Amino acid sequence: MKEVLFQKIEAQKERLWEMADFIFDHPEYEGKEYQAADLLTSYLEQNGFQVERGIAGYETAFRAVYENGTGGPSIGILCEYDALKGMGHACGHHMQGPACLGAAVALKELAGEAPFKLTVYGTPAEETLGAKCDMVKKGCFLELDAAFMMHGSPTTCTDVKCLADRSFEVVFHGKGAHAALAPEKGKSALDGLLIAFNGIEFLREHVPDDTRMHYTMTELPGPANIVPARAVGKFSLRSFSRTNLELVVERFYDIVKGAALIAGVEYEIHPKSDFYNKIPVLKLNRLLMENAELAGAPRLSPPRERTGSTDFGNVMYEIPGSCIRVAFVPEGTASHSQEFLDAGKSQAARDCVLYGAKSIAGACWDLIGTPGLMEEVKREFAENKKKFK
Repeated sequence: MKEVLFQKIEAQKERLWEMADFIFDHPEYEGKEYQAADLLTSYLEQNGFQVERGIAGYETAFRAVYENGTGGPSIGILCEYDALKGMGHACGHHMQGPACLGAAVALKELAGEAPFKLTVYGTPAEETLGAKCDMVKKGCFLELDAAFMMHGSPTTCTDVKCLADRSFEVVFHGKGAHAALAPEKGKSALDGLLIAFNGIEFLREHVPDDTRMHYTMTELPGPANIVPARAVGKFSLRSFSRTNLELVVERFYDIVKGAALIAGVEYEIHPKSDFYNKIPVLKLNRLLMENAELAGAPRLSPPRERTGSTDFGNVMYEIPGSCIRVAFVPEGTASHSQEFLDAGKSQAARDCVLYGAKSIAGACWDLIGTPGLMEEVKREFAENKKKFK
């Protein structure tokens, strides 16, 4: 049956490649992925899925559902299709939608007597707004028993952990003055920001080993002979434990408040991203890798034990999930790079679409057709959530 399933993906390949090339050639981002969303939803509708567009407050987010009978597992396939501002598809998101659709349509065409519900979610703006975070808060994905994704990569692998991330914009407001003639009349907003930077440095000694803290100045404060009235910085705080991260965030708020008091200025803190750490489910990782091997995907590699931050972490914090990363660029190639972009329409990228589709479709087929497997997945998720919160 896996051979038949993979054949149904192969039968779609020209259309899947055409969609991937179109999305690559028409990069969109930040929730404005109108052409990509229309292309993907139209294909799903043509193949018998019930499509709901503009969900969770995002014009280009969608939910497409196919039900085979009643009961059985409810499985989700999540795809991204946004590009990088000013760079295009240098992260390979143009391959995700076509791969996910190829898997979904093949599963629908092969549906037998075993009941299941299959939902394809379109998730925009991963690179900028982290739309999955809002979508989870608005109830998306929570009806699923498990969720899968795919991503282009230098090697074919899965991930175990990712960093939870809280980022903030901080604005200090002071009082401008001539730094030579009347410095006593000024209150430097820049002093507040620099003191906050130093506070983060002192905090480094007193946080768990896996904590990461980054900062930068996002606006230039002006000429040296003027006391700056405004200073703006961005701070990013990360940990592999969301629970531990919240304790660091509390200290961060105190640092900013203290910096403002020392400098005699006012401040505003604007929360930005709030990415959760993944709760790993190794059974799902193994399913994806077994099917990637069955499909003949290149450069099979051990899982990445620790990775950066992603809004898929917010989904995997609530329900079991996993992402298959499929090799299509040479080992060592960085995402968000010119090399990633240059490979976007290569034969390796086209093959990546098919390997990703087959890996996901095969894993879904295993969950649908193997009695008790979904319950094992849920048990592992529940056990690991106690360990990795």
